[in-house]
Amino acid sequence: MGSQNTFVNAERNPLLSFGVITDVQYADIPDGHSFRGVPRYYRHSILVLQRAVQNWNKCQKLKFVINFGDIVDGFCPKDQSYNAVQKVVNEFDKFSGHVYHMIGNHCLYNLPRHKLLPLLKIPAPDRHAYYDFSPIPEYRFVVLDGYDISAIGWPEDHPNTEKALKFLSEKNPNSEKNSPEGLVNLDRRFLKFNGAVGEGQLEWLDRVLQDATNLNQKVVVCCHLPLDPGSSSKEALLWNYDEVMNVIHRYNCVKVCLGGHDHKGGHSIDSHGVHHRVLEAALECPPGTDAFGYIDVFDNRLSLFGTDRMDSTDMVFTP
Repeated sequence: MGSQNTFVNAERNPLLSFGVITDVQYADIPDGHSFRGVPRYYRHSILVLQRAVQNWNKCQKLKFVINFGDIVDGFCPKDQSYNAVQKVVNEFDKFSGHVYHMIGNHCLYNLPRHKLLPLLKIPAPDRHAYYDFSPIPEYRFVVLDGYDISAIGWPEDHPNTEKALKFLSEKNPNSEKNSPEGLVNLDRRFLKFNGAVGEGQLEWLDRVLQDATNLNQKVVVCCHLPLDPGSSSKEALLWNYDEVMNVIHRYNCVKVCLGGHDHKGGHSIDSHGVHHRVLEAALECPPGTDAFGYIDVFDNRLSLFGTDRMDSTDMVFTP
């Protein structure tokens, strides 16, 4: 599907439809490369977002949009960070419905939480960035804060920073904590640009899933960091994805986990039948190409309709 195409209205009468995009990572700097040599198009990414918003608005049926984090890039000059985030938020605000944001590592390279969360309009008691919402009675969406325990974003003397640095020193022997050199298999996730969900958030998640179960709601979990090794490179996983999934697997209500961060995208179904869909990044779209989409929500599946570099995916589950 070319970048100018509007979405095809597929099956009629979904319960709900919403837009998705991730890893815009805008910066007003020349194009570059990832540490693996993948081209990155820092200025073009905001054009991808603009076309996404135009398409979402034409679609007319979308109730809201979820941005899966990394709104600006870590290479954005720090004196431009606030204005760059505001610029991208302003583009999102041109969408006719509500936009739900979550935080990623690149957001936190640019701004501390106390500045970032108000810009993203994230309801944030104690500067935590996890929350849930229920747009229709049948479904609940849970947005996790994957950088709850993190070496970035909190003040240096914050207990969450200290916890993260202690954890990294135990798990990653390299002096460069973003290097996975010598780390084997799933241990390759113990990198500074990842993070963890803290105990308080795990307890909150358990309460939310218990409540959703009582209300007979299906749940979609959203996190910048992937939660299943089958859907992601090992270097991109949440540090304690296993603990989060242990909570999720206690219940039958979670049907799909959606994420970003691992720019190439991925899809898996775990041992409990939960779908994991990591979305392709807007940042890595060469000029004239796109990566965004929308999701139709049904009783027994989520259907992702992607544009261009974002793969369409049918996620069928037991109602």
